[in-house]
Amino acid sequence: MKKLSAPKNSTDKTLSPWRESLNTIIFGAETTAGKTFDIILIVSILFSVIAVMLDSVATIQKSYHTELFYAEWFFTLLFTIEYFLRIICVKKPLRYCTSFFGLVDLLSILPTYISLLLPGAQYLLVIRILRLLRIFRILKLTEYMGEASVLMDALNNSKRKILVFLYTVLAVAIVCGALMYAIEGSTSGFTSIPRSVYWSIVTLTTVGYGDIAPQSPLGQIVASAIMILGYGIIAVPTGIYSLELVKSYHASTVRNDSCPSCGETGHDSDAEFCKFCGNTLEESPS
Repeated sequence: MKKLSAPKNSTDKTLSPWRESLNTIIFGAETTAGKTFDIILIVSILFSVIAVMLDSVATIQKSYHTELFYAEWFFTLLFTIEYFLRIICVKKPLRYCTSFFGLVDLLSILPTYISLLLPGAQYLLVIRILRLLRIFRILKLTEYMGEASVLMDALNNSKRKILVFLYTVLAVAIVCGALMYAIEGSTSGFTSIPRSVYWSIVTLTTVGYGDIAPQSPLGQIVASAIMILGYGIIAVPTGIYSLELVKSYHASTVRNDSCPSCGETGHDSDAEFCKFCGNTLEESPS
């Protein structure tokens, strides 16, 4: 079995023995010490997120304010020490600090310190839940990352189409909002064009809070048309993403080599014969 190596930012140069050992424990997942560290980390993350969530419940916060306060600072200090240990045991700290997990690790401790100046910021600590993504490495589920890559590729390939679509929806919402403002006016709650645009967006997305509603027959007719339009609009981004997802999945499951007989490509990864001419295909490259 191939041993998982530490991140690239920790293997470019030689580490001192103690930093190498620390790196193996923190970033490694094959050793007993590394697995133990990861399990303790995950349990700590879970308990810290639960503590933050419980602190937002008024009755619990009133009865256990002191305990939750100390728990919050205990986990914050624990994760702060861990964050600096990660920086110490890598050879390129800046690369780690600017990586996805590096930024998540930093954001998981900042809210507590910010709450000293801005009370309430500590509730943003729930971002720590993102640190549980490391469970894929711990449970040897790295093959699922390939599936995640397909999803991300599809999202990246469809982002321009979706952005154009969102711009179109925003333009329609502004026009519909201005129209309803002209029809209904402030007597029905449409006190301004921005507030009317808000109503238009809520209606187009079929959310329908009901805090503003047209009262005149003409306004209700226009609102009905916007509601029907909303159902059609919802399906568009789903269709765009689904198409790109199929393309990305197909690209990840086909061979890139061509048939030596007819030159056609697009064969399944486990295909032995060409689906166009029936000729035997060469062994699929590993």
